[in-house]
Amino acid sequence: MVYYNEFDPYAAQWLRNLIDAGHIAKGDVDTRSIKDVNASDLSEYVQCHFFAGLGGWSHALRLAEWPDDRPVWTGSCPCQPFSAAGTQKGTADDRHLWPVWFNLIRECRPGVVFGEQVEAAINHGWLDLVQSDLESEGYACGAAGIPAAGVGAPHIRQRLWFVADADSGRHDGWATATGRQAGASAGLASSSAFDQLADDLDTRLQGRLPGGAHEAQQDQHGHVGRGGAAHFWSDCDWLPCRDGKSRPVESGTFPLVNGATARVGRLRAYGNAIVPQVAQVFIEAYLES
Repeated sequence: MVYYNEFDPYAAQWLRNLIDAGHIAKGDVDTRSIKDVNASDLSEYVQCHFFAGLGGWSHALRLAEWPDDRPVWTGSCPCQPFSAAGTQKGTADDRHLWPVWFNLIRECRPGVVFGEQVEAAINHGWLDLVQSDLESEGYACGAAGIPAAGVGAPHIRQRLWFVADADSGRHDGWATATGRQAGASAGLASSSAFDQLADDLDTRLQGRLPGGAHEAQQDQHGHVGRGGAAHFWSDCDWLPCRDGKSRPVESGTFPLVNGATARVGRLRAYGNAIVPQVAQVFIEAYLES
């Protein structure tokens, strides 16, 4: 059984719909605040997804061929305290919920934890705090900054990704004092195990770029693309913009015009969602490291 914790009612119902449709792992959706969740509430669950949003982590795990019955915890802590679009109060913000999630991790001790956050959180010491907390409990940690464009998506969406492994003997030397800062700002840390993970991740990211090409091409209509082999967004649609150019968006995307039903709920849910294909390559790199 899988556990999803999502405080927002609109997103929680979306999760239930995705579960019913079979798009993400079957499980229970808990709409309580994570502050009200106790370790005893989680004892029967194999997988736990906190700040679950639209179930992106469950979908990403499936894309990476991680079975629904293989134990794992995931979470994308609220980004508002650290986002450039927010008040940037950092750890002084009431929505800084890493300490609450960490308390559950410390009590339940899941074997593997994956997480995601806006990259701007690095400037507030968020990653240092997360890794220090996890290492104090015997976890080995790794992190990477990866944009959605790194897997061929037609948008940037730069995010920070981390993994914590309770079997520290599996990756001796993962966490080093210099590694934390290097991993936060430029990819993965520099220890030998991190190099292995970095190599795997770089290979997978290159595999997502269409044709391995890095230089953008522009046609007579202002379409910007990379050409080459098929990838996740090779069938993207093109939206005409006011500057006379067209820009790619995910196929099937519908503009959220003023007056659209549940527009605010959709915008909030999309804004808080992860890109599963980016999480997929990060998970795959972990599995092969």
